[in-house]
Amino acid sequence: MASRPTADFRAEAVRMALTTGLPRKQVAADLGIGFSTLSRWIQQDRRNPEKPSAQSDLEHEIAELRRENRLLREERDVLKKATQFFAERSK
Repeated sequence: MASRPTADFRAEAVRMALTTGLPRKQVAADLGIGFSTLSRWIQQDRRNPEKPSAQSDLEHEIAELRRENRLLREERDVLKKATQFFAERSK
């Protein structure tokens, strides 16, 4: 009798299926599980309101990257202005 997959294995399988961009059939085959099993795990994961889904993790990461991008643009603009200031001053 085969052992049952752990909760961590299931969570990682769902994360891989949703984030890698690979076809779900390929993810299932790579992990040695059936396609229908993986599909069922994904459906169960989406119905579980207590656990943040991989999609919400991605949305959180995108929001964080956008904040970081905005900060970097602001810093770049400050450095451009400082460069202009000192270039004008040295003339």
